[in-house]
Formats: sequence, C-alpha cells, structure tokens
Amino acid sequence: MRYLILGVTEARDEHGGPLPVGGARLRTLLAALALRAGRPASVAGLIDDVWDDAPPQDASAALQALVGRLRRVLGREAVAGTPGGYRLTAGPDDIDLYVFERLARQGAAELDAGTPEDAARTLRAALAL
Repeated sequence: MRYLILGVTEARDEHGGPLPVGGARLRTLLAALALRAGRPASVAGLIDDVWDDAPPQDASAALQALVGRLRRVLGREAVAGTPGGYRLTAGPDDIDLYVFERLARQGAAELDAGTPEDAARTLRAALAL
C-alpha cells in the first residue's frame, strides 16, 4: 500500500491502483495518520485535525465512524487501534512525503560528495513525487 499526501491525498493498492478514499474528511483523516508514519495519533489530535475548531457534538463517535469507513477502503489491518487513538500501519517508505524527504537528503549528500549527476537524478526523482 502506498499513501500519497503531497498534493491530493490518496491511497494506492499494491499494484498502484487508486483506492476510493472519497470525501474531504476521510482524506483529511488519512493525511493526519500518514503524517505520523506509523506512530500513534490520539483521538483528540485526530478530532482536531479532521474538524479543526468545529467538531461535531459526539466527536469521538464521529471519528470512530470515519475510521471504520477508512478501514473499509484500505482494509481493516491498515488502521490499527492503539490505547487512546489510532495509527496507520505504514512505514516512511510507504508515504510519499517521507520518500521525498529521504531523496532530498540523499541528493544533497550526493552534491556534497561531488557527484552532481547522481544528485540531479535523485532530486528529479524526489520532485516527481
């Protein structure tokens, strides 16, 4: 599974096909979880991320329903429950933002090492994300 959060938030299956992550709140929840790259996110933090300053009356239940919808799209195992929150079961290499950061660091190191051709190739790959 790949998660794209640079630009429009989307999820891709193991073959690169897009998954139907529809609706702004569902995409916001996915982005909030992906930004944490496998680390737990608290219920309160996710509520704030998804609804900002206008959470629904029963925000915890609304978040739970939203997580259920996301699990139906991504697969139940993709979003794990944690004590007091949730986490996306993905590592940094599954999320385009972290791949971009890694490639940018690698490109900078290649420039510092005096290999501008390698740096240009690496940085082009980062920008393509």
